Amino acid sequence: MDLKKRVWEILEVDRPGEPRGKVYDAFDVFILVLIFLNVIAVILGTVKSVEVRFQSALRWFEVFSVAVFTIEYLARLWACASQSRYSHPVFGRLRFMFRPMAMIDLLAVLPFYLTFFTADLRFVRALRLFRLFRVAKLGRYSSSVRLFGRVFRSKREELFVTAMMMLVMIIMSASFMYFAENEAQPDKFPDIPSTVWWSVMTLTTVGYGDVFPVTPLGRALAMLIAILGIGMFALPVGIFGAGFVEEIQKQKTRKTTCPHCGEEIG
Repeated sequence: MDLKKRVWEILEVDRPGEPRGKVYDAFDVFILVLIFLNVIAVILGTVKSVEVRFQSALRWFEVFSVAVFTIEYLARLWACASQSRYSHPVFGRLRFMFRPMAMIDLLAVLPFYLTFFTADLRFVRALRLFRLFRVAKLGRYSSSVRLFGRVFRSKREELFVTAMMMLVMIIMSASFMYFAENEAQPDKFPDIPSTVWWSVMTLTTVGYGDVFPVTPLGRALAMLIAILGIGMFALPVGIFGAGFVEEIQKQKTRKTTCPHCGEEIG
């Protein structure tokens, strides 16, 4: 196996349920730990006393992290040409660069380099927060996050239908509440778009209490909407739960059968 293909397999190949080599696992663990430490560094860096005391250490850790993530990104860009769909030396790599995960890899390091081209401290501070994009890289290295992604893809049709039902319910409840409460509270329910805020808060059972109905009809509607909201927003949880069970069963099946002939192992 040539070096380019070897690097691609270490960085990109994911075979759920199959054992990977020690090099693969060690690399994944190293990147995962580095991502978590970066998130902690970003959070602690917003604490003034910590930033003043450990400014130099945080800065050097940032430089080290960016160097690792930059090398990782460039290695992916170089090794992707070993795959037929990215085989063209220019257009293949451009195609790879515009993949969602490749864009996340770029966003994880880009803020660091952009700080060299601006003197606006507010802009620099905002760019530093973009380092949190590195947590999105967990999807590539964490089997749990990858499992979540597979469940989402397998249940996307059911989730889409549920999302559309939620949208319809939000619009309908906001419309009914507007007509019930507008006359009594024109400042709280001035129009349907403004009432959507109340609708979302009530359907999700959060209810901040800053906007609430006062008329008998409005209160009756609010009770009905709150009850419907509990059932409606429980649907995605049930769909995800069923999806996780199915995906875990698939993984167990893959582990106990030969991936080539399909016969049981052991």
